[in-house]
Amino acid sequence: VQLQASGGGLVQAGGSLRLACSASGRTSSRYNMGWFRQAPGKEREFVAAINWSGSNTYYADSVKGRFTISRDNAKNTVDLQMNSLKPEDTAVYYCAADGTVSRIMYGGVLDYWGKGTQVTVSS
Repeated sequence: VQLQASGGGLVQAGGSLRLACSASGRTSSRYNMGWFRQAPGKEREFVAAINWSGSNTYYADSVKGRFTISRDNAKNTVDLQMNSLKPEDTAVYYCAADGTVSRIMYGGVLDYWGKGTQVTVSS
């Protein structure tokens, strides 16, 4: 499975961005997917996850109510809609895939990672 994140950019505080993660590979739709971010000088952190069917979603407390993760298995895409953005959301955002959603949420060696996309929120 290969993952490619896109959609990052520069936005003012309070604005919105939509990130997209495109997955390739015959079995990509069977993987649980997650978004992570890493700000300068900080460790990478979990942002959101969605199970393979899209029936369950999970969020970090810092983004709950502002971010929404969704997937379209027919198109092999996973999106992250980010609203009410804050300067502290500034980071490189990565998508990842794994067979176990708990590993995405709580840490572990994940199966696949995509290259990141930069999100910058100005105050």
